[in-house]
Amino acid sequence: MVDNSYNAMTKVSKEEIKFLEGPQSRWEEFKFTLKVIREFIRGFRALHFVGPCVTIFGSARFNEDHEYYALTRKLAGEIAKLGFTIMTGGGPGIMEAANRGAKDVGGKSVGCNIILPHEQNPNPYLDRWVNIRYFFVRKTLLTKYSYAFVVMPGGFGTLDEFFESLTLIQTRVIESFPIIIFCKKFHQKLMDYIETLKEAGTISPPDLNLVLLTDSIEDAIQHIKLQSIDQFGLKYAQPEPQTWLFEKKIFW
Repeated sequence: MVDNSYNAMTKVSKEEIKFLEGPQSRWEEFKFTLKVIREFIRGFRALHFVGPCVTIFGSARFNEDHEYYALTRKLAGEIAKLGFTIMTGGGPGIMEAANRGAKDVGGKSVGCNIILPHEQNPNPYLDRWVNIRYFFVRKTLLTKYSYAFVVMPGGFGTLDEFFESLTLIQTRVIESFPIIIFCKKFHQKLMDYIETLKEAGTISPPDLNLVLLTDSIEDAIQHIKLQSIDQFGLKYAQPEPQTWLFEKKIFW
């Protein structure tokens, strides 16, 4: 039997690969541009009323018995108690743990799930999610609504998300939102490499202050209070939302 969902996702992947090969016909590039615009509009409609978020990055490969899963779940719960919506990539592993932690304490939980050939399904702890075909659209959405970023242990995808967020903050394309790197032992070599960049002069010494490396949930929460809530004057109130793209007026 032919798996139609697999064929559809494979078709999407091939379309993206074709675009990245090089210049196509103007018509093909125009159609791809329209697809990207549609993806952004779908994301904006789904997430417009989520409120200030903290995005948690991490691997999809840790199950609920792993120490990093348990740590992420606890940390996300404490962040949600501050009033933030917990945002993730919407999948399993660390992402699931973060969304689950928010739900444990009655917090809000959203995700930007990526459509992959091996079918990454949204985890069951999401209040709302959006399925995205293109990684660059997904990363934009994960950044757009967040007042802080937490980097848990992960692989290439986690590092990609971390360094993109860090670059946007360093270059002042977005505000100086805090980035918290959790699990010192796991990330120590990464921090050593960043120190090497400073010594080589490819980054400036103050750039090291853009991230906090810690194992302490208490330190992370205090950092978010100072660098997110206090720095940006966040209040525990929400204005009456206005619908521009026909979103539902009541989100939660």
